[in-house]
Amino acid sequence: MSDPLDKATSKAPPTLGEGCVRRYDPDALSEEDGTEFADAAELWRQMQEQTQDKPEHER
Repeated sequence: MSDPLDKATSKAPPTLGEGCVRRYDPDALSEEDGTEFADAAELWRQMQEQTQDKPEHER
């Protein structure tokens, strides 16, 4: 079995910044990097509804 970390670290997208503000360069990301999530707005709506349904002390 091959090492799964070999694939994970072999093609990291370019980053911007340093230290705790380091982030991936959004202009360099593509669908291949897993940046496409068409249902994100629906997921966010569902999560907000679940949070609103909980009593204040459980949030």
